[in-house]
Amino acid sequence: MTRNALTLTRELSWLEQVLDARLALYFGGKSPVPDIDKLTPPAIDPAEGPYAAFIARYKLDFSERLILMLALTPHLMPALLDRFFIRNSATDRAYTEFGGLSGHSAFIPTGDTACFILAADNVEKRLRAADLFSPLHLFRREGILSLESSDDRMPPLSGTLHISHEHRHTLLTGTPYEPSFSSRFPARKLETTLEWHDLVLEQPVLDEIDTMLTWVQHEQQIKEYPALHRRAMRGYRALFYGPPGTGKSLSVNLIGKTAGRSVYRIDLSQLVSKYIGETEKNLSSLFDQAENKGWILFFDEADALFGKRTAVSDAKDKFANQETAYLLQRMEDYNGLIILATNLKPNIDLAFIRRFQSIVYFKAPGPEQRLMLWEKALKGIPCAADTDLQQLSLSYELSGGAINNIIQFAWLNTRREGRTNITRQDLDKGIRREYHKESKTFPQI
Repeated sequence: MTRNALTLTRELSWLEQVLDARLALYFGGKSPVPDIDKLTPPAIDPAEGPYAAFIARYKLDFSERLILMLALTPHLMPALLDRFFIRNSATDRAYTEFGGLSGHSAFIPTGDTACFILAADNVEKRLRAADLFSPLHLFRREGILSLESSDDRMPPLSGTLHISHEHRHTLLTGTPYEPSFSSRFPARKLETTLEWHDLVLEQPVLDEIDTMLTWVQHEQQIKEYPALHRRAMRGYRALFYGPPGTGKSLSVNLIGKTAGRSVYRIDLSQLVSKYIGETEKNLSSLFDQAENKGWILFFDEADALFGKRTAVSDAKDKFANQETAYLLQRMEDYNGLIILATNLKPNIDLAFIRRFQSIVYFKAPGPEQRLMLWEKALKGIPCAADTDLQQLSLSYELSGGAINNIIQFAWLNTRREGRTNITRQDLDKGIRREYHKESKTFPQI
């Protein structure tokens, strides 16, 4: 933190020199240099912190470093921009060429502000400076910073200079950015203490998961391999389907844990809105924030959002189908890993099915798998000697999630009755509860 702060202090000092030189040159005052590009930016060492490492990674030039620091200045030293509050004595108003907006008594730089600093009234230089905000420039392409305007009718350069929350947080603190749950980001980060050996999955499922992990580990190489990149789909999409409790959600968690990627489960209750256009707005905010972060987006109970489109009989059907079409487009554009989970594959719209690189069936465990699940779940938990796990696995058709619920209930039952060992009776009670919850007939053994 200390080394990063020193780097930022030197960068702010350089920006201050550039601002003073630009104003002096523009108003005919005394300037130490004939042009601002003679004020060389400070030398940096990538080891000095996240800001220096960022500059070195993207090889930012004079103009790019100036714009980046200009975007950070309101968060670091807003008083540095107070010099733009001077008024034009001829018109008794602020100088139009400075651009900027006033907020909480501070000057907020805009695209016009950046162009003035870089180009003053030189039209050719101004056009070059404006290119730094184009969609093709790394600032926009990598989601680093952009120009934000509340009115589409205004000139683009009048938008405020906005650095993304993630990059601002990382550049200033050096710690990874983790968005908090909100209406703008209706997703929660998932974490697990379990490992792959806690799951019981068949080999075809493991093979598909391994393919996904390989993509995550080598996605950058795909982009750098021209012959493959031209034909490869952007991002990776997978569908997990099968009965509840068969390991779909835990597998997503473990994929993220193994790959070192953050997993965010989308809260559909916050994402979907009854108001026309709001669902698309929420989706746009979600995907915009997730772009280029390497996050894994997990849509659980996905048929609620990715369900089949219906024949249009009224306006509601029309707008529901528009939501599905918009989601399809945003999902295709996302450059990371998206995983959908559902109990019923037929409920997913066919247009989405065609775009999945992996479709993985998590089937209900058979007797052998159930025995392994019982053994793993009861490992380290004291049980009565007469507990026959082989007989339990043969007699009762249960998922891994159900078995975990049964063992938790059985353990609580022993504590309620002042015992230490789980008995077969405790397990039987738990099994009956699970069968009752699922409205299944309890088998007579």
